[in-house]
Formats: sequence, structure tokens, C-alpha cells
Amino acid sequence: MKVKKTNAMRQLDTHKIDYVPHDLKLSEAADAQTVANLLNATEQQVFKTLVTVGHDKEHYVFMLPANAHLSLKKAAKAAGTKKIEMITQKELFPLTGYVHGGCSPLGMKKKFATFIDQSALEQEKIFFSGGQIGVQIEMDPKDLIETFKVQPADLCEE
Repeated sequence: MKVKKTNAMRQLDTHKIDYVPHDLKLSEAADAQTVANLLNATEQQVFKTLVTVGHDKEHYVFMLPANAHLSLKKAAKAAGTKKIEMITQKELFPLTGYVHGGCSPLGMKKKFATFIDQSALEQEKIFFSGGQIGVQIEMDPKDLIETFKVQPADLCEE
């Protein structure tokens, strides 16, 4: 399948990392179940990307299973800061270059400390946004962790 290269894919290509792009032909952001069904995957394999700001004014990126909720307390602990909160939707594009529903942890305007829920290590392959609504990248989470210094951590609410 021919998918237009995104910044995230270019970054993977630069590092010669194997991945499979998927174009789901979506015109707007879809929920985790819909994306998982379209990819023939489980919701535990589909990861969403969330951007936060700490009380230290630093930005942090968190990847977690699309059906899970980020524990702000666990996120702050992982990032080594006192408190973390989500950024507003209108702050997302100027900060990352990505729109809501198409935010990839790779290829952002600036490199931010990035964390992935440790459940990713239980998966052979995970899917995450390729940087456009409807575009997903499928790859081995270990390559993501090793190459891009993404830190595994316990991030989800119980």
C-alpha cells in the first residue's frame, strides 16, 4: 500500500528501522476500537500519543494503549517532576506540528522526553500515529525504545 511519507516515517527511514505504514483512509480522528478493528489488532496494541506540560514548564510525551487512561501522578513520577497536566488542544499544533488525532511521538518540531507504557514490551508489534489522521505505523516497540530513547514506565490508571 502506498502511503505518503510523514516526518515520523522519514525519521524511521533515517535510522533504517523496519516498520509498516497503514493508511486507514479516515477523515477525522477515530476511537481506539475503530482503529484496532481497521488494523485487525487488539486495543492493547494500538497506542495513542499524549502531550503534557510539567510544573517545571517542560513538555513530556506519553504513549499508552489507546483504551487506557494516563495517570497524571504516574506520568509525573516517570518524568521526575512534581506535577503534570495535559496541554490544550490549541497548543498541540504550534508545539508539535501535529493535529489532534494525528499526533506521532516521532518527527515533532522539537524533541521531548518520551515515555511508553511498559505494557508495550509485552507486544511483538504496536501501532501508533504516523503523523496524520488515519495513518498508523506498525513496528516493534523495542526498536522505538532503543533508537529513540523512549522510556518504558507504568503510566496507566488502574
